[in-house]
Amino acid sequence: MFLVFSMMKAQTFSPSKNVRLNFQLSEDGSPTYSVLYKNKTIIKESKLGFILKNLPALNNDFIIENQEVKSVDERWKPVLGEQAVIQNKYNQITFYLVQKSTNKKINIVFKVYNEGVAFRYEFPKQETLNYFVISDENTQFNLTGNHKTFWIPGDFDSQEYVYNETKISEVDNNKLDLNNAIALKSIAGRFVVQSPLMMKSDDNLYINIFEAAVVNYPVMHLDLNPQTYALTSHLVPNAIGDKAYLQTPAVSPWRTIMVSDDARDIVGSKMILNLNEPCKLEDTSWIKPMKYVGIWWEMHVGKSTWDYAGSQNAQNAASKDLIPSGKHGATTVNTKRYIDFAAKNGFDGVLVEGWDVGWEDWFGNWKEDVFDFTTPYPDFDIKAITDYAKLKNVKMIMHHETSGSVANYERHLDRALDLMKKYNYPAAKSGYVGRIIPRGEFHDGQTMVNHFNFVARRFADYKMMLNSHESSRPTGYARTYPNYIAAEAARGNEFNAWSTGNPPMHETILPFTRLLGGPMDYTPGIFEIKMNIYDNNKTEQVHTTLCKQLALYVTMYSPLQMAADLPENYEKYPDAFQFIKDVALDWDESNYLEAEPGDYLTVVRKSKGKENWFLGAITDENARKSIIKLNFLSPNTKYKATIYEDGKDADWQKNPGTYKIRKIEVTSKSVINLVLAAGGGTAISFEKMGK
Repeated sequence: MFLVFSMMKAQTFSPSKNVRLNFQLSEDGSPTYSVLYKNKTIIKESKLGFILKNLPALNNDFIIENQEVKSVDERWKPVLGEQAVIQNKYNQITFYLVQKSTNKKINIVFKVYNEGVAFRYEFPKQETLNYFVISDENTQFNLTGNHKTFWIPGDFDSQEYVYNETKISEVDNNKLDLNNAIALKSIAGRFVVQSPLMMKSDDNLYINIFEAAVVNYPVMHLDLNPQTYALTSHLVPNAIGDKAYLQTPAVSPWRTIMVSDDARDIVGSKMILNLNEPCKLEDTSWIKPMKYVGIWWEMHVGKSTWDYAGSQNAQNAASKDLIPSGKHGATTVNTKRYIDFAAKNGFDGVLVEGWDVGWEDWFGNWKEDVFDFTTPYPDFDIKAITDYAKLKNVKMIMHHETSGSVANYERHLDRALDLMKKYNYPAAKSGYVGRIIPRGEFHDGQTMVNHFNFVARRFADYKMMLNSHESSRPTGYARTYPNYIAAEAARGNEFNAWSTGNPPMHETILPFTRLLGGPMDYTPGIFEIKMNIYDNNKTEQVHTTLCKQLALYVTMYSPLQMAADLPENYEKYPDAFQFIKDVALDWDESNYLEAEPGDYLTVVRKSKGKENWFLGAITDENARKSIIKLNFLSPNTKYKATIYEDGKDADWQKNPGTYKIRKIEVTSKSVINLVLAAGGGTAISFEKMGK
């Protein structure tokens, strides 16, 4: 470890020596830090500290009581993941600070990785600071220039926004159509944006600011000054404006700064996972990857409904009193149809949304007790469906829509899990659409962070897997509780069915932002791309080619992947559907071959325990060509490459459905020419050939 320090300042380097951390106390005892990459300043001198409620601030008057250094180089095996083994290598320095006027103690721990710097605050057990309330965290990230930035507004209740690509100086939330009135100016001329914040400097450095291991703490947004390029942590408040309630000993989440001159280092980083605690489950044998279909997309495109009784109101009636509308999707007959399709095509599970009573009155009414998560509609025979699924060797995936009523869900949670156990459901998809009840809490506040993590732990008690939607965005907690198998927490594929949709660049940005924190249930695989197939009056479409939908199964990592389209649509394209059937979910190795946020991404992955590889390449609204070397393949081995590529005249707007499939023999010395249409993609499977 390269280390230089005095009683007032210190320098620490990454193992590669490319990243340098500077830490010092200013003349008034304020802790500050800066970060350099290859001798270029990335983060200028930036202050650290806290404002406490009814207590003196912890932001100056410090002395360094002690400091401790160590180097770590360890390896660990995720239960499910992009790599069979993950390396965790860094140099660490801890500063033990004491505030002279109050004798309060706070430690600041820095870990310097080859891909950046992480730090967090520790509040040790002490008589002078026991139970306390954080009013503000004053962590600064002072940037050095007007970087290109990929950002979404600081809405405390939602991440479901299209990314804006602007210079920092052009960030302006007031020009956006916001989901909620939360992402407003915090101070004149300053704006709140969400982390992770992905940036690119004029001298081609890639910078990402995020956080890891958010436990018992609110989500960090960023207060941005577009004129000075200064960022300050902006914690999500509760109903009375407090940010966090803590009792010593306590820690903050890790604040992370990734930096590289190669975008592949950012998108391939495992820093966020590494900063989380190791798995706390002794037995993980029941945690399995799942490929699934479900009664879901047909509601989004208007073919059927979640509710049983249509426009009728259910507020005074039990389910048996409702008159069916005839459009309910979650029927016994329809579910069996999906089970048949899953069994025929080798899928693991079937998700059913709209199975339980309450959907007639669930959205926008702020009712606390809409769902009980145990009472099915009369046309959904849960026992008959369970028996049929077992006969077909297919697992059922439960759906728990809370409509934001968190207290109601927690009251019913154990009964809901008991029902899942009774009918052998191994996993559930949870939903948190709408404002949070109790009123005044936010999806990203401390209370809800604790709720999301609690639900994952409670599912683990029952040996069940969880896939949360509309939750706070993950920050690596899946390492600690790997049954938290996936989450949405971003603008997913569903928006393409009924809104302006996701632009073609959207999926090239998410791996640099949302996916750094954990697997995403993006629900790819839409083959009927234009929505007028369901209604001639519809103008919406998925902003993609068909082959890009295939490539997303590789570029958007998740051990839980949905074939989101309708079974009848897949039956129209059996040759293209084959890739979805074949593609793996769990990996021994992942290599990011090409990467540029907002433009393109090419990823290749090796199946867990097998010699099969899968490649996904996607682009934005621009057509793209590239040459890919196949030197990732094992030497002296022949493979059959099945290439699913955009047709000659493919275009995401004009002709999204055309594609071609070709098969060639390749080795590690071969190259493949990729030709991606505008908004397009390429998917390739490599199967080892016999001798």
